[in-house]
Amino acid sequence: MWPVSGGRHTEPLDVHLIAIREGQTGPEVLLSRRAGDVYAAGHWHAPSGHLDAGEDVVTALVRETLEETGVLVDPPDVCAAVTVHHRSPSGGARVGFFFEVRRWSGTPRVIEPDVCDAMGWFPLDALPEPMVAYCRAGLDAYRAGARIALHFQESDDPIAYDRAVDRMSLVPDAGSGGAMPEHAVRKFAESAVGRITGWSDVSWAREASQVWRARGAEDGMWFVKIHQNDHFHQREVAAFRGWVSRLGAAAPRLVATDESLRAVVITAVPGRSLHGIIHPPEEERRIFHSIGQLAATIHRSAPTQPATGSTLPLGKLQRHLDAARAHLEPGDEAFIRATAEKAAVLPALETVPTHGDFQRRNLRWDQSTGTLYVIDFERSEDGPAVRDFVRLSDAWDGRPDLYKAVMDGYGRPFTPAEEEHLGVLSVLDAVSAIQYGVAHGDLELLERGRRTLARLRATGRT
Repeated sequence: MWPVSGGRHTEPLDVHLIAIREGQTGPEVLLSRRAGDVYAAGHWHAPSGHLDAGEDVVTALVRETLEETGVLVDPPDVCAAVTVHHRSPSGGARVGFFFEVRRWSGTPRVIEPDVCDAMGWFPLDALPEPMVAYCRAGLDAYRAGARIALHFQESDDPIAYDRAVDRMSLVPDAGSGGAMPEHAVRKFAESAVGRITGWSDVSWAREASQVWRARGAEDGMWFVKIHQNDHFHQREVAAFRGWVSRLGAAAPRLVATDESLRAVVITAVPGRSLHGIIHPPEEERRIFHSIGQLAATIHRSAPTQPATGSTLPLGKLQRHLDAARAHLEPGDEAFIRATAEKAAVLPALETVPTHGDFQRRNLRWDQSTGTLYVIDFERSEDGPAVRDFVRLSDAWDGRPDLYKAVMDGYGRPFTPAEEEHLGVLSVLDAVSAIQYGVAHGDLELLERGRRTLARLRATGRT
């Protein structure tokens, strides 16, 4: 570790050119290779240099670009990219101003062969090695869209970029809110997968939902999720470490977990969420057939267990009913109470691993390959198999072709006892959805709960 003194900083300032052009596979950046009796000879770096006395940073960037590459940049074409506060392994610190330029006059070429022996264009997601770690930090921060980054190396760090000792950290923008997770979560994620150059908040639009899509320096993709309570965290981790692996490529893989943060890092899966997407009828039937197959795989991922006690969650009904009452239709409460009375005498069902929140928003369909994927296992627990069809039953209402497709994929119809349990579970879930929707302003859940009650009452099904 470098000692921290009480003196004032006297860092030099330097400027770095991020010249960008569009290549065949995406954006490319201009880099030069240092040579001769200079710092980091043999390493790739962006054209750069120090400020001369009296210069502003834009003027310095235009001058250094001309001196090193032979191209002329008009000052109005210089755009601020990112500022990096850097400390080298030797202990010297400096502040680097990185500027993006996309328009210039002339063709870049080696102008100073005594200090540069090569120059070329490289994809931003496939940078050359060895590369000066300081420059790589600036480019990674630029790709992440950051304004300021820190890159304080330790005394035994290499000059070249090394993923194992990557010291770059991003400084969040003011007012960015949930643009990236807190520092502890970022540190945890990067300890698992390496440098993350881009964060995207992909949380569900509901209270306490915290999910980020993380893009790695080598263009890998992961999801980082913070559970809202210990119970959800423990259930999801247990599912990943248990039966989820038996789904193979149809589910993500757990990369890392931190119990103190209630955080997990998981791999990304292809496809688009089925939530809110309309497909042609024939494709819908293929999707629902795959849903049935996936449900069967989940339920067969561990041996069936005999029922022990009630498998119907009646304990919270009164509390949910009290919260939902003002939003019920006339006759709903009597129907709900009659359902609860009937449930009390139903025999318990055998239990299997269940997803617990098996609905369209947690299912992803890759149209190009016709493959279905499932995500989000925080409500996973052993229970009756029909538990996983409760939130899907609304999707096939009025569509017997979709119901048939699910059952064909599942490999068997529901037993009469399962049909009874499905009806009861659907009523209980509808009441829960109404009270949660009211409490959290989730109009979709509120409407789904009311629609389910109306449907079940209309069919006389309890």
